Amino acid sequence: MILGMEQIKMTLAELRDELEEIRGGLHIEQMLQELTELKEEMGAPGFWDDLEHSTLVNKRITTLENKISHYTYLLQQRDDLEVMIQLAEEENDGNAAGEVESDLQELKGKIEALSLETLMRGDYDGSNAILSLHAGAGGTEAQDWTQMLYRMYTRYCERMGFRITLLDYLEGDEAGIKSVSFEVDGENAYGFLRGEKGVHRLVRISPFDSNARRHTSFASLDVAPIMEGEGDIELNFEEIRVDTYRSTGAGGQHVNKTDSAVRMTHMPSGIVVYSQNERSQVQNREMCIRMLKARLLELRERENEEKMAEIKGEMKKIEWGSQIRSYVFQPYTMVKDHRTGFESGNIDDVMNGNLDGFITAYLKMQ
Repeated sequence: MILGMEQIKMTLAELRDELEEIRGGLHIEQMLQELTELKEEMGAPGFWDDLEHSTLVNKRITTLENKISHYTYLLQQRDDLEVMIQLAEEENDGNAAGEVESDLQELKGKIEALSLETLMRGDYDGSNAILSLHAGAGGTEAQDWTQMLYRMYTRYCERMGFRITLLDYLEGDEAGIKSVSFEVDGENAYGFLRGEKGVHRLVRISPFDSNARRHTSFASLDVAPIMEGEGDIELNFEEIRVDTYRSTGAGGQHVNKTDSAVRMTHMPSGIVVYSQNERSQVQNREMCIRMLKARLLELRERENEEKMAEIKGEMKKIEWGSQIRSYVFQPYTMVKDHRTGFESGNIDDVMNGNLDGFITAYLKMQ
């Protein structure tokens, strides 16, 4: 159905108001001020002497410029469509509405996506993330479910344009995955994915049950932010047990020939991290340190959330490992988030990585 001129003009007016709200939510004015200050700092004598600091500043400048230019581009697109409609009215061109409508729908989608960035208010939402999936009790069925979730999240990351780096992968005994850890790099990766942390429940007729009975399986997902320079997290290696062992699974000729895989256990917190995908023990050790710092940073943030909940008098308990979502394949198809109430009957779409509705509902709830 082609929209009329008046409807298009009304929609453009709504988009103008929405972009103005986004401008405030993204703090565009503060970004412009920060960009000016950073460029002045870059031009100061001796700036490039500290390579680590100058690299961070340069990266921040690029991020700010990209965000500002993206907002400006969408604003210009809206203005261009408005001019097209005005010209069409002046020339009495009745076909213009149909030409503008497709561009208008595309612009609405882009503005809606940008509006989500205004919900990224956490200190680490702009950071990259480390995701770790672990199979629950249930043997092969739970391990197969863990592999299905790994596929779902990799598909989501592909849709978002995020880059994935596999860190650790432990195959199941017969099928699936016992555990897998991977790094997700991209703008606001942690901000989008942090709400996925928790236990995911599957209900289906098990393909591994010869009697075709319905099974319930569980897998847990950890999500931790990665900070440039690892923030202010300091490790005391007297509190860390380091074990080395031979890598398992695919990975090249070096696998199973040397004790290159590394496992670190942080004794005070009980956090355990693994890395076996790098080619040397030194590289796996460095990756473990990075993962451990990210997990400790996430733990600190979670403790801060719990303290704030107590201060605010919130009755809801913030529990690590609480069941957040159910995926039902039989006797009906439904994916439901137990925190937001958001649900989808198109389970194939969800398992192919379309998590936008769930993630948006969580961010808005926050």
